[in-house]
Amino acid sequence: MSANVQTVVFPAAGLGTRILPATKTFPKELLPLVDRPIIQYGVEEAVNSGIRRVVLVTKPSNTLTTAHFAADPELEAILEERGKIDALAAVRALSVMAEVKTVHQEQPLGLGHAILAAKSEVGDEAFAVVLPDDVIDAATPALQQMTDVFAEVGGPVLLVERVPPEAIHRYGIIDATPLRNGVFEIRDLVEKPTPEMAPSNLGIIGRYILTPDLFTALEKTEPSRDGEIQLTEGLRRLLHQRPLYACELTGVRHDTGTTIGFLQASLHFALKRPDLGPALRASLRALVE
Repeated sequence: MSANVQTVVFPAAGLGTRILPATKTFPKELLPLVDRPIIQYGVEEAVNSGIRRVVLVTKPSNTLTTAHFAADPELEAILEERGKIDALAAVRALSVMAEVKTVHQEQPLGLGHAILAAKSEVGDEAFAVVLPDDVIDAATPALQQMTDVFAEVGGPVLLVERVPPEAIHRYGIIDATPLRNGVFEIRDLVEKPTPEMAPSNLGIIGRYILTPDLFTALEKTEPSRDGEIQLTEGLRRLLHQRPLYACELTGVRHDTGTTIGFLQASLHFALKRPDLGPALRASLRALVE
């Protein structure tokens, strides 16, 4: 198994229930965050981390997400004819930024089940998993932070951040031993504990560097009461066989799978843009004054 991570899996077959009705007929990962769909931020993060092979896990009925990263000769010809040079460059960049493959998750049976659907495309190499909902702004891309740790420790790496007590019940929480600043060896994972029962305030967020032995662990994981195969349970099974590690995020994460998180992310990225920030700030001041 190579120490280099070359493939990233994007589970994108969920129902988007947290942001209905916007996602009733439209994939949530394609909702526009300023002027790019949510999932594009994650793909660009991967590419900027040196990972150029992308596996999309989608519902069979969803052809739009794959199409976003495919060439569109008709659109390109129209843009070229009309002299829309910047738009043409942006559209063309989508089809060459990464090698994109698509596999289908026939039923929404959990995150572990979605990752299993990508097994044939991943093969016998370490791979990354990005949950598109979690959009991260960081000077060093989050996946780069993680692959640097993976090269150091040689085992699976989970991305974590410190969460406030009132939010702990929404996260998988790690029990871990610090190895150095921002890097931990995991002793256990606890899914959505109460603040009183949580072993720490380090919550798992939507980035993973995983090894192919996880697939065997997931295949042996019993479905939950609602029939789903949970990634956390697969990781706990894997923990009995090999060390797992955690990397604390240096950066800002937005959960765009909630309405408030989506709005906060939109403002965050728009305010950073020199072409949008000044006018948006003026508009916001006028609204709140």
